[in-house]
Amino acid sequence: ARRTRSLDALLPVLYLRGISTGDFQEALSALLGRDAPNLSPAVVTRLTATWADEYTRWQGRDLSARRYVYVWADGVYLQARMEDQAECMLVLIGATPEGRKELVGFQVGVRESAQSWRELLVDVKRRGLSIAPEIAVGDGALGFWKALDEVFPGTRHQRCWVHKTANVLNKAPKSVQGAMKADLREIHAAPTRAAAETAMAVFVEKYGAKYARAAECLTKDREALLAFFDLPAEHWDHLRTTNPIESVFATVRHRTVRTKGALSPITA
Repeated sequence: ARRTRSLDALLPVLYLRGISTGDFQEALSALLGRDAPNLSPAVVTRLTATWADEYTRWQGRDLSARRYVYVWADGVYLQARMEDQAECMLVLIGATPEGRKELVGFQVGVRESAQSWRELLVDVKRRGLSIAPEIAVGDGALGFWKALDEVFPGTRHQRCWVHKTANVLNKAPKSVQGAMKADLREIHAAPTRAAAETAMAVFVEKYGAKYARAAECLTKDREALLAFFDLPAEHWDHLRTTNPIESVFATVRHRTVRTKGALSPITA
């Protein structure tokens, strides 16, 4: 049967939602009733091969007409097959001057490896991304920062406050973590940079003597933690963390969990 455009759009959504090739027919029948086409597992397999070809073309697309003022970087761990070690997907998301977020690129790599991130950044630059982003947001543990300074040396650093908060709290006993977390929020949720600097000084004075490692963990990245304050205030909520990446990959994690043991490395 001929497929409609709406059905063409529905099929990859079902795939991403975790429906296996053998269950497509049942899912379509439940959704479309008598109008459901007869799609065998072999037909679905051919469709997934087509989507793989589209992905390959996307990975090589020209970026010369694109500009991203902000980028977010993170390593997302996906365990799509029955292996002890989850693979890490290095992910870059960019925001255009119009405020639209786009997936810039991703590849399997080592989260803490500068070389892995360098390969990804060099690739997007080779494909035409010549204008450096104004600021990049990521976790301090990433090998991304060294690679960024080499490939796009003009881009400023912004540390993710979710990761930093977890790192700081990890250096203090649980008995004070609640109060400490609230005091950290006073810094990154401050109305101005000056207020944030005052709140950081208060944090150090309050905890520095007894929990020196926690205070040092915070202050060593002072500039990179507060960089977002120099940008428009309406963008601050987006620049404090790498949440844009986490929200995008929530669906991917669902898909890989549902199909554990069934995907090839490329499909995963």
